[in-house]
Amino acid sequence: MTAIASASGRLRAFQDSFADALVVPGGMVDGFADAPREIARLVAQPGFAVYRNTVLKGCIDALQANYPAVSRLVGDEWFRAAAEIYARANLPRHPTMLDYGLDFAAFLADFEPAAELPYLAGVSRLDRFWTEAHIACDEAPVAAAALAHLATAELAHTVLRPHAAARWAWFDGAPIVTIWKRNRLTEGVVRDVCDAVPDLDWRAEGVLISRPQGKVEWTALPKAGYAFLDACAAGGTLADAASTALDADPQADLAALMALTLDAGAFGCLSVHTSDLEESAR
Repeated sequence: MTAIASASGRLRAFQDSFADALVVPGGMVDGFADAPREIARLVAQPGFAVYRNTVLKGCIDALQANYPAVSRLVGDEWFRAAAEIYARANLPRHPTMLDYGLDFAAFLADFEPAAELPYLAGVSRLDRFWTEAHIACDEAPVAAAALAHLATAELAHTVLRPHAAARWAWFDGAPIVTIWKRNRLTEGVVRDVCDAVPDLDWRAEGVLISRPQGKVEWTALPKAGYAFLDACAAGGTLADAASTALDADPQADLAALMALTLDAGAFGCLSVHTSDLEESAR
């Protein structure tokens, strides 16, 4: 067992050093003087730089593919420079690169060169939502007909679990959704939305991204809808979710809100808490 543990430790050290070597700028081999001899020899070879650059380019290309709206906003050169910095500190964690860049939005939020682009992290978050909705597991969305036969008392104790592909967000005071749509869903390149669309209305916006029929779609979401979905995700009943929605907007139309979310395929499971229903009937 000791020999196996020792071999496992050496292998882990080799793998960690190899991964570190992939993201160190070319030519900086001094930092690997204490690394396993095999790594030091690899890094010292001129051909290793080619491999390093290939890996780094693959990460950058994947980020650009996964965050197209962000790339359109800032331009190719700016994006790839930022992506290189991110990739050097965040190597892929999974074999597939489809979902690479899990925390790229958080990176951009703290990235000093992006300080003058306060909407960039939000746009990045929606690009991420799109990817997550695309790769989420399949499940049939709850149809409006599933609620139609429920009695009023049952509705109050009904729980709607959000669909595996559903993602939603609310942005206070900034048209993040509009900026994202104009750079993700339309042809052409918009370098700076503020200059290209001088009449852009800077107001709060919300969005629901879902995949109701196998295709990722977006739906404008009011603040009450954002609160409603949050309550559903927390396991609240429809009565709880309705109350939360009205707290967010006392003028909210709950019937219209239910229709909007159901039509968008926002829910993946419906259940009625019969124990609560029985307790309330006593």
